[in-house]
Amino acid sequence: MSSKSPTPKQLVYLKALAERTGQTFAKPRTSQEASAEIRRLKATPDESPLERRIERNEIADAIGTGAQDSVRVTSNEVTGYGSNRRGSH
Repeated sequence: MSSKSPTPKQLVYLKALAERTGQTFAKPRTSQEASAEIRRLKATPDESPLERRIERNEIADAIGTGAQDSVRVTSNEVTGYGSNRRGSH
């Protein structure tokens, strides 16, 4: 098995294929792994621009809803130590 790192050209091509097909991939550790991912993504049908737009809109809508946004800090959470609280320390 080859231990050569993937070439920059392989990584750029992988990113372009992933974008075109609407797929993700784990960063390959070797050139051989990169080649295998390239073959896999080339065999995957392209995602249409409409499908990409719909998916991006769904993701944006999901991010924008406060009900599901568990990491957003609200005004009632900014109190206590380290929040410029006035009073005794």
